[in-house]
Amino acid sequence: MTIECIDPPGLPVPGIYRQMAVAHGSRTVYLAGQVARTAEGEPVGPGDLAAQAEQAFLNVATALEAAGGTFDDVAKLVLYVVDWSADKLPALGEGVGRAAGRLGRDLTKPITLIPVAALGEPDLLIEVDATAVLD
Repeated sequence: MTIECIDPPGLPVPGIYRQMAVAHGSRTVYLAGQVARTAEGEPVGPGDLAAQAEQAFLNVATALEAAGGTFDDVAKLVLYVVDWSADKLPALGEGVGRAAGRLGRDLTKPITLIPVAALGEPDLLIEVDATAVLD
């Protein structure tokens, strides 16, 4: 296994993400931020954070597959969420959960969530940035 996600002793165990990833591999994959767009560029889930999160995470998986990897190889995620507030956590969790179910993978990774005023296009609510390490 190239990525070991852990919560080391002495740090809180958040449950919805991991505190650290230890990577062992020779190829690092840096993805462009993935958003709620189909392969044809069509918007997915206008105004729906759960739907947009699901699609963005599925797009990350598609990109990783093209490099010969899966979400198991992800060492770090950064989420950019428009107008973030704690009341959006259930919708975010729902979208990530649906993506995890569709992919059959645990998507719990070290993660940083960054609130932003806007993203590159006005209908976007979330962008997912991933770094992966492959053998």
